[in-house]
Amino acid sequence: MKKAYFLSDLHLGASYLEDSRDRERKVVAFLDSVRDDVGELYLLGDILDYWFEYRYVVPRGYVRFFGKLAELSDAGVKITWLIGNHDIWIFDYIPSELGVEVVDGVLERDVMGARMVMTHGDGVGHNDLRFRFLRAFFRNRVCQKLYSGVHPRWTVPFASAWSSSSRKGGMQRDRSQEISRNIEALARWSEDYSLRHPGVGYYLFGHLHVVERRKLPCGAEMVVLGDWLTHFSYATFDGTDFRMHVYGS
Repeated sequence: MKKAYFLSDLHLGASYLEDSRDRERKVVAFLDSVRDDVGELYLLGDILDYWFEYRYVVPRGYVRFFGKLAELSDAGVKITWLIGNHDIWIFDYIPSELGVEVVDGVLERDVMGARMVMTHGDGVGHNDLRFRFLRAFFRNRVCQKLYSGVHPRWTVPFASAWSSSSRKGGMQRDRSQEISRNIEALARWSEDYSLRHPGVGYYLFGHLHVVERRKLPCGAEMVVLGDWLTHFSYATFDGTDFRMHVYGS
């Protein structure tokens, strides 16, 4: 019986990690290992550490990963990619070339008979004013147009340096309280959503780079999927059982 698979925060291509190519191979090996089992694949954002499509060219890299997605899509696997805060600038290349559905925002869908709500998590719950400003700035169409006019020889190193600085800064400080606040905010957001949209069984998020699963007062389950930087975690659902896994364990 086919299953739905859920992953988030692969951050492929991250320049601040020495094993970026090895992690891409590991992701591809994982996808290859489940190819006969997967019916639907949901990628919940920050799959790439940086991505910006120009009108006639796309960034280098990700060949193994993109090839595997195209192979799965051609084999009939339904692939849905929810945009995160690192892979914001996906336009038409990935949908048209790989056969992947791209969703920006919150997705509510019946998956294997269960009602699920999925989003990366950067646009809901608790975020400070600076993060909200940057999120709006990066998603502004005028700003995107202006950015596209700058040659990639400048934009790619700039984006890589920004991502590296942000990630290393987060690793150097104690984020436990910040993460706890975000988890509680996601739980409150899910509860509020259920008041307006009854019948949801699962709320799935990425973004926080932690693994969390809890039963909400509304009866639904909230799941934060972890990442493929340290956890190598993913989830499956077969229509009955929702399970968390660690690849390679």
